[in-house]
Amino acid sequence: MNNLIDKFFFRSRNLNYINLSFKNLKEETEIKKIFDAINKFSENSEVRYVGGCVRKIINKEKIDDIDLAANLNPTDVCEALKKKDIKYYESGIKHGTITALINNNKFEITSLRKDIDTDGRHAKVKFSDDWKEDATRRDFTINAIYADIDGNLFDPFNGKEDLKNGKINFIGNAETRIKEDYLRIFRYIRFFLNYSKLKHNPEIIKIIRKNLNGFSKISSERLLDEFHKLIRSKGFLNLTTDKNCLEIINLIFPQLKNISIFSKLNNFAKNNFANVDFIFLLSLMIIDGTDNVNYFLYKFNLSKKDQNRLNFLNNFYSQKITNKTFSERNLNKIFYIKGIEALVDIIYFKIFKSSKVDSKLLKIIETFKEKKRPIMPIKANILIEKYNIPESKELGSKLKKIEEVWVDNDFQISEKEVQKIVNN
Repeated sequence: MNNLIDKFFFRSRNLNYINLSFKNLKEETEIKKIFDAINKFSENSEVRYVGGCVRKIINKEKIDDIDLAANLNPTDVCEALKKKDIKYYESGIKHGTITALINNNKFEITSLRKDIDTDGRHAKVKFSDDWKEDATRRDFTINAIYADIDGNLFDPFNGKEDLKNGKINFIGNAETRIKEDYLRIFRYIRFFLNYSKLKHNPEIIKIIRKNLNGFSKISSERLLDEFHKLIRSKGFLNLTTDKNCLEIINLIFPQLKNISIFSKLNNFAKNNFANVDFIFLLSLMIIDGTDNVNYFLYKFNLSKKDQNRLNFLNNFYSQKITNKTFSERNLNKIFYIKGIEALVDIIYFKIFKSSKVDSKLLKIIETFKEKKRPIMPIKANILIEKYNIPESKELGSKLKKIEEVWVDNDFQISEKEVQKIVNN
């Protein structure tokens, strides 16, 4: 079988560190079960690592997911897994993707395929057993590198060399690749910022600009998902120094009005950039004192929790910031009503936006992380038993008023104040 494969692929014994990395992957995960299940399913069946995990091993990066390609159709992949009692679900069976589950670890297995028809958003595919055909339909040479379980590479477009030399090369005609899936513009930016050691090819930038209207076909969810991947990639902070990439992102996301903030982060923000989440980073880019947040939330479908979080931050910083804003009394109130996440958000927002870090703000965060949320001392049963208030809307209304006074009084309330509220 190897002789047949070698007709189409450059098959090579790799550097020791590559083989060692794949060996460690085999020992530290349950991946061998999947290789055994598919490779032993039939005489010619085979599965290989592909895409990001191979690229990251070659480039000595941390692997965060494992993608596999198999020369079986999805039905046979399911059958192979079932024979070995490996759990799976059909995560994208229309496009040939099955997700295997072993000890809560997920492994995506996609059948070899070729695109029959594409519209820049969706593709009709035909499953194949031809590895070269599968490689040809991929986007970039550095994404079309396959590896067997021992780390022997199958690299038809010299992606390993391109990775070494920092070249971001489309496979085949760049415009054709982009028109097949306009999100490849996003991936070009991400890979360029992460791996390129060269300047942009002016012709590629010209083609990208020409095809930006293709994003009108892409759902807001997919757009935001790709931006999430970009902002979480190790090269994202290079964006503001790359004129071409920044211009493209600004054209796709005009709502990211403050994206230039990432060109002037203070040392604390730089050191903690990886520790803050995507929604917080979004807040830095879209909160600008206008209705920009409302427009962003109208256009992009976020969860209720994320919407509430952004709205809270936006409302907080839409008010005039005074010395009392970050007083212990005011922060105690926010901590009680909104919780520790909201408190950290408003303080981190101020820190990330500042040229110098106020050490007092950092101490405030540590103090509140040790605090327990205050507990309202007046409960419904007290009003029922002591003040003879029956269960009713009136009971709820008086409890709410008592809580408001208690919070405003820095979590203190006298019996006299309670009586006054009850008797009104």
